Amino acid sequence: MSGHNKWAKVKHVKAKMDAIKGRQFTKVIKEITIAAREGGGDPDANPRLRTALQAAKDVNMPKDNIERAIKKGTGELEGVSYEDVCYEGYAPGGVALMVRCLTDNTNRTVAEINKILSKGGGNMGVPGCVSFMFETKGYLFVPSENNPEITEESLMEVALDAGAEDIKALDDGFEVTSEPSAFSEVRQAIEDKGIKFEEAKVTNLPKTLVKVTGGDVSKLLKLIDNLEDHDDVQDVYSNHEISDEDMEAAFAE
Repeated sequence: MSGHNKWAKVKHVKAKMDAIKGRQFTKVIKEITIAAREGGGDPDANPRLRTALQAAKDVNMPKDNIERAIKKGTGELEGVSYEDVCYEGYAPGGVALMVRCLTDNTNRTVAEINKILSKGGGNMGVPGCVSFMFETKGYLFVPSENNPEITEESLMEVALDAGAEDIKALDDGFEVTSEPSAFSEVRQAIEDKGIKFEEAKVTNLPKTLVKVTGGDVSKLLKLIDNLEDHDDVQDVYSNHEISDEDMEAAFAE
């Protein structure tokens, strides 16, 4: 029975990973399609498409999928027309949320996002109620563990020369931020130097943080997970701050 149980567990984990990969592909395909629709199919002249293609590379998306998504965006192939929308609201603990979606049916999406927020102890706000708390930036995280030879000074030399705005040293690595227009060049410069990074994307970073503690931590994390699992959701941005102790306690529940 132990062998059977082990195989059942392996199948369960594989199915879960396949589902995650499927959602990643769906999100990236949507992003490529709308980027190509809005800025054309040439990544050299379309920064948003260039970033989307890099995201496709990061999840090992097949070339055929990428080419079809571009052609659907430019109108060379028939496809679903997606609309880029962002919903704003609040989560438990007074945390500000921005939920960016690509959808072919805004009425369906707004109703479902509103339902997820309500069930998770949050609420939908009016447009503009929290967006002023965020700023759009290129963001990379360089972990110290994978780059023992990298210092703040050496990383700064590479990143600032490529157009980065700031380097912030953390306990476990470095955060590199830039204007969205410089993101691709900064990423490429860091990559060319053989520096390993864990996260690289154009995102919305909070200007100030809200500390979340106690029971609100698990509620917030579950709400964000539920939002990110929705098929129409591309990104969830929040301004929460959680201590390591509270994070460990939430995962232990």
